[in-house]
Amino acid sequence: MTTRTAKSLRIAAVQMKFATTLDGNVAIISRFIRRAARRGADAVLFPECAITGYNCDFATLDRTAVRRALERVAALAAQHRINVLIGSPVPSGRRWQNCLVVFDRRGRRVFCYAKCMLTERDRRTFVPGDSIALFKLDGVCCTAIICHERRFPELVRLAVMAGARVLFHPNAGLDSLAVSRGKRGGRDGIAVRAWENAIFYAFANPVGPQGGGLWSAGDSKLVAPDGRVLRLADNSGEALLVADFDLAKASGKYAVEALGQPRFLARHWKAMVREVRARAAR
Repeated sequence: MTTRTAKSLRIAAVQMKFATTLDGNVAIISRFIRRAARRGADAVLFPECAITGYNCDFATLDRTAVRRALERVAALAAQHRINVLIGSPVPSGRRWQNCLVVFDRRGRRVFCYAKCMLTERDRRTFVPGDSIALFKLDGVCCTAIICHERRFPELVRLAVMAGARVLFHPNAGLDSLAVSRGKRGGRDGIAVRAWENAIFYAFANPVGPQGGGLWSAGDSKLVAPDGRVLRLADNSGEALLVADFDLAKASGKYAVEALGQPRFLARHWKAMVREVRARAAR
């Protein structure tokens, strides 16, 4: 039996205010999943560490509580027949990884990407992943980066070379108010990343005070392959952004062309793409 590949995807990105408890965050997540499903979304993206919030004491997290929270999200995905992509800590040995967990329309966990480029703050708690994200939603090849990884364009370019046409980017801004204010109005390079790879880009960020005098700028967005911002959230409130991604417009053209020129690099690019695909399939 073959899986039909969707020709378009209706994508939702959630801008949320983190609660102070796992139950509080799951309640917010549940509300947004229902709203996204009512609007006919095929997939809904939540921010980095949406299950727990990012400015928390990960060392004291209860693993059973995190597992049960993710099980509740999986049940919501199945109930509403929607793909859900959600940021969450995931156990790795005695420590954690900072992950994007992907549930399909049946509530099955079909992929888990662990952030590999960590900030100094991340390294206090998390161990890095060792792969590039490559997975399918409704037959469409997709990729992901998490927060700080926007500064490493090779993570996206290699995935697009391997076939990805939609990028999901969960974020958790954590800055002083002055820095947070400087990240507003879509001026953050995200549109450039979509344009230089000719792909669709979904970016989900929390908004507002994060505790300890730190803030998140919001500014969640959905971007087209030509760099147009299709939907842009504000910098003060929660939001559900929804847009239709016409996949015929996501050619990956520039990444594909780079596989062949300059010729002396071609075999090296192709070898890396084979490794990206093999590692993602494990």
